[in-house]
Amino acid sequence: MVHSSACITGVNALSNTPLSEAGFETLAIREGLVRGFEQEHSDPIYATSSFVFESAEQAAATFSGERDGNTYSRFSNPTVSVFEKRLAALEGGEDCVATSSGMSAILTLCLTVLKTGDHVVCSRNVFGSTVSLFNNMLTKLGINVSFVALRNLNDWRDAVTPETKLFFCETPSNPICEVGDIRQIAEIAHSVGALLAVDNCFCTPALQKPLAFGADVVMHSATKYLDGQGRVLGGALVGSIELMADVRAFVRVCGPSMSPFNAWVFSKGLETLQLRMDAHSVRAMTLANWLVAHEKVAKVNYCGLATHPDHDLAKTQQSAFGGVLSFEVTGGQAEAWAFINATRLMSLTANLGDVKTTICHPASTTHGRLSDDQKREAGITASLIRIAVGLEDVSDIIADCERGFSAI
Repeated sequence: MVHSSACITGVNALSNTPLSEAGFETLAIREGLVRGFEQEHSDPIYATSSFVFESAEQAAATFSGERDGNTYSRFSNPTVSVFEKRLAALEGGEDCVATSSGMSAILTLCLTVLKTGDHVVCSRNVFGSTVSLFNNMLTKLGINVSFVALRNLNDWRDAVTPETKLFFCETPSNPICEVGDIRQIAEIAHSVGALLAVDNCFCTPALQKPLAFGADVVMHSATKYLDGQGRVLGGALVGSIELMADVRAFVRVCGPSMSPFNAWVFSKGLETLQLRMDAHSVRAMTLANWLVAHEKVAKVNYCGLATHPDHDLAKTQQSAFGGVLSFEVTGGQAEAWAFINATRLMSLTANLGDVKTTICHPASTTHGRLSDDQKREAGITASLIRIAVGLEDVSDIIADCERGFSAI
């Protein structure tokens, strides 16, 4: 049977069933695909900087917005659009805007919704570069930021000022896996007319959908699990059509755009996202339970553990607990570094979300630019090690950890 080349975005060409009625894994594979003249089965890469028009009138109508179509790949590109539509569908959002990196996504959001004099409330336990962005960059523009304890709802309430326009949090947090009550934090934000943005990097929509709990924006470093193999950089924001229109206007003018090739890689990554996140979660739980019983471990941070203070909350927001955990070895930095240096299988790198297990020392890498006070408030100790559990045989990961402990 030959199918028409006019495969409409959002429709399953085989059954004519709207994909909005499809399951998560079907959306991850089919949403956004438009087959071209060649009837390709895999998403094509539109490696072009610009697009050609049939007439001056058509060009003018497209640039003015009177006609749908692509004009320039800084504005839009068919390959990038596939990724955006697919991720929006998976998050349960109306629209998505892709950016060149996760940090550019946060900056884009902030410069879209904030102005001089505005105020941001941010959870204390966020990625180190996020803290630096808020503390060192936004303050230059006269935007004020308050950092609060993720779990303490009173802290969120008490930090509000008449100028508060944005709440921002990670849940679970990086790297100590604290969990925030998205619904409650959203209610506080909305009660004062602020937006809530949630970094969903650790869980992805395969395990958690913040929009369903009241968040206004979901932010991703697509570099992590959305790719899944550590190949390319990218970021994304998902939210309402109205808000994303403003975000897209910022990207169009300022240019933190995602490349077509990177978008193609991310779209391919989404096809296996559910399978990978489930597998990461199983392996991480096995490793966490093993670490808890080890005599050289002082503390394990993984919200999948029944002993974790946020375990019950995590169960209400997440379908599983993800692949990232952290733990404190007995001793300090010398012991943590000795552990890391003795491992052989795990990759010593600050990235996460890879099929390869990665290990790092947050206090001297991802959060190394924080002050001693900021590290202490965020729970980033000198003895803390973060492992992003990959998809190797978990017995081999455990054996590598045992090599690390033998050096302490």
